[in-house]
Amino acid sequence: MPELPDVPELLRTAVHALGGTERRNQLTMASAVAHCLDTGEHLAVQAGTGTGKSLAYLVPSIRYAVRTGRTVIVSTATIALQRQLVDRDLPRLADALHESLGRRPRFAILKGRGNYLCLNKIHTGLAEEPPVGEQLFDAFALSRIGREVRRVTEWSSSTETGDRDDLTPGVSDQAWRQVSVTARECLGKARCPVGEDCFAEIARAEASQVDIVVTNHALLAIDAITGIAILPEHDAVIIDEAHELVDRVTGVATAELSGGTISAAARRCTKLAEDEDVDKLESAAENWEMLLEELPPGRWDVLPDGAAAALAAVRDAAWSLRTAVGPAKPGMDAEAAAARTQAVAEVDEVHDGAVRVLTAFDEPDPAKRQDVVWLAADEFRGAVRRTVRMAPLSVGGLLRSRLFGEATVVLTSATLTVGGSFDGLAVNWGLPAQAPTRSDTGAASGIEPPSDDGDLKWNALDVGSPFDHAKAGIMYIAKHLPTPGRDGLSPAYLDEITELITAAGGRTLGLFSSMRAAKAATEAVRERLATPVLCQGDDATGALVERFAADEATSLFGTLSLWQGVDVPGPSLSLVIIDRIPFPRPDDPLLVARQRAVESRGGNGFLAVAGNHAALLLAQGVGRLLRSTSDRGVVAVLDPRLATARYGGYLRASLPSFWETTDPEIVRKALTRLRD
Repeated sequence: MPELPDVPELLRTAVHALGGTERRNQLTMASAVAHCLDTGEHLAVQAGTGTGKSLAYLVPSIRYAVRTGRTVIVSTATIALQRQLVDRDLPRLADALHESLGRRPRFAILKGRGNYLCLNKIHTGLAEEPPVGEQLFDAFALSRIGREVRRVTEWSSSTETGDRDDLTPGVSDQAWRQVSVTARECLGKARCPVGEDCFAEIARAEASQVDIVVTNHALLAIDAITGIAILPEHDAVIIDEAHELVDRVTGVATAELSGGTISAAARRCTKLAEDEDVDKLESAAENWEMLLEELPPGRWDVLPDGAAAALAAVRDAAWSLRTAVGPAKPGMDAEAAAARTQAVAEVDEVHDGAVRVLTAFDEPDPAKRQDVVWLAADEFRGAVRRTVRMAPLSVGGLLRSRLFGEATVVLTSATLTVGGSFDGLAVNWGLPAQAPTRSDTGAASGIEPPSDDGDLKWNALDVGSPFDHAKAGIMYIAKHLPTPGRDGLSPAYLDEITELITAAGGRTLGLFSSMRAAKAATEAVRERLATPVLCQGDDATGALVERFAADEATSLFGTLSLWQGVDVPGPSLSLVIIDRIPFPRPDDPLLVARQRAVESRGGNGFLAVAGNHAALLLAQGVGRLLRSTSDRGVVAVLDPRLATARYGGYLRASLPSFWETTDPEIVRKALTRLRD
C-alpha cells in the first residue's frame, strides 16, 4: 500500500475536519503515542482536561492499525467514555481520515459475555425459571423480576445487538442474570443450538475484523487473568482513565464464598445428581454459614479455628458433586446441556473459592501472600449477610506478566501523577520506578519495584493542560475550620458552605466523602439559601446533572460518582466544594493489608496507599472546575489538613497549580465578582 501520511499531518487533517483547534500538547501526545507503538516501549502520559487526548491516541492508533494490519485495543473505565468513543469520536474520525488513509478505518465495541442477551436461555425457557436462591427475594421482587424478564424476551425478537445498554428502559441486575450467561456458563458456539445467532459471538467476530476495538478495563482484566482469548489478537493496548486500572483489575480478581452461594450451587444440581451428593454440599454450606455467624467481621491473618475443616468439607463436597453432574454430553438437548453447564460453572466457583481461601495462608508472612482474606457483614433488605472475600494483595505482578509482557501499552488520564511523580501508580501497575522518590516531599518511599526489570521499558510524559490554572482558578483551603470528625458536618462547615454558595449565587458542585454528609448538607443549606440545591439520589444522576447545567442558580451535592463524572463547562459551575480529603475508610481490610505490606519493606504505607488514593480522587474532584478555556472559578477544600498536615504538600503536588489562599474574605469577593 502507498506510504501513509505521518501522525502530525493526520492529526491536523482530523482537527480541521472536526472543527477543532490545533494544540501543541495534543500533537506532543500523539507523537509520543506513535513512537511508543513503533518501538514497543510502554508509555504513561498525563494529559489535562481540554487536551483532546482521545484524538491524540486514536489518530496514531488508527494509523498503526491500518499500516500493520494489526488490531489496537482501547480500554476505558466508564460506559460514558466507551459510548463517546464509539458513537461520536470514532465515526467522525473515520470519515475525516478516510481519504488520507486510502480506506475508512473500522472499529467495534466489545463487552463481556454477560452484557449480551443469551438466546439459548430465551428459547429454552430457562430465563423464565425462578432464580435459584429465590427465598432471598420477597414476592413483590420476584413478580418484578418476572415482568422484566418477559419484557426482555419480547425485546429479543427485535434487537440487533442483544446489548444490555441498548435496552431502554433497563432492567435490574437480577432480571438480567436470568437472560444472560457468564463465560463459564456458556455452552460454546459449537454446542449451542443458536450459536450462529449468538449476540456475544457476533460482536466478537466483528471485533476480530476491525482496526480499533473499544472495551473496558474489566474485560481487559478477564482476558489477562484467565488466559482465555476474549479479545481479538493484538499487540497494542491504549488504556484511557488509567488511574482506575488497578481498582478495576482488583475487582475482577476478587471472589467471595458465603453459605448462600454454596447452597445455591448445590440446589442448581438437584435434578442432575443423586440427592446424597447434593445434600453433602448443602450440609457443608450450613456448617460454613454457622461458622461465619460466630466470627467477627474483619481481615483474617490466620485461618480461624474450625475454618480449615469447614472449607475442606466444602471443597470435597463441591468436587464430588461436580464429578457426579459431569459436563454436557454430545446429543443432549439444548435445555439439558445449558442447565448442566450452568450447574458445573457454579459448583466450580464454590470449589475454587474454598481452595483459594485454604491456600491463602500457606505463606506465613502476610506481607508476602498473594491474597487478602476477610469476613464481610453486609446489610441487605434488613438482613445481614456474612461473606468471606478474597482479593489480591497486589495486581502489579499480574499486569506485568499478562499485560505489559504481552503487548505495547499506553496508559493515559488527566491524573496520573501523585506527589508530583508517576512512580506511585507505575509500581502499582507492575512497572519499575523510574527515579528514587524524594522523602522530603512526603512521597511514598519504600514501595518496592520488581527486582527483575528485564526488557520492560517505559516512558512518562506530562503534556500539561491548555488551561492557565493560576489565572483561571483559586484554590481555597479553609484553614480556620476544625479538623473534620466522624460525627458529620459541624455547624462551622455548614456556615462556610452557605456563605460560599451565597457569594457564588448558586452555581456550586458540592463533593462529599459520604452520601450521609451530602444529604445532611443539602437539608441544612436548603433552609438557608434562596437558590435551589439538588442532591444525588433525588433523581437519576444524569438527569440531575442536566438540571444543574441548565440553571446557573442551581447547586448540586453528591458523592463518589460526581467526583469523576461531571462535565459542565460554562457559568453553571463556578464553585467546587470538597468537604474533606477523600481518604479511604481506615478499616478497609484490603487497603490496610496493602499498607502493611509497604511498611514491611520500610516504606510509608499510609502515603503509598491511602495517600495515593486520596490524591488521585482529590485531583479528579478538583478537575470538575475548569472544563473549557473560558471557565473561571474556585475550588474550596474545607478540610484544613490540606494546609496543616505533613502530607498536605504531597497531596497539593498532585493538583493543578491554582492560585492558593486560606482567606475566606478574598474567596467570597472573587465569587461575587464572577457572579456579577
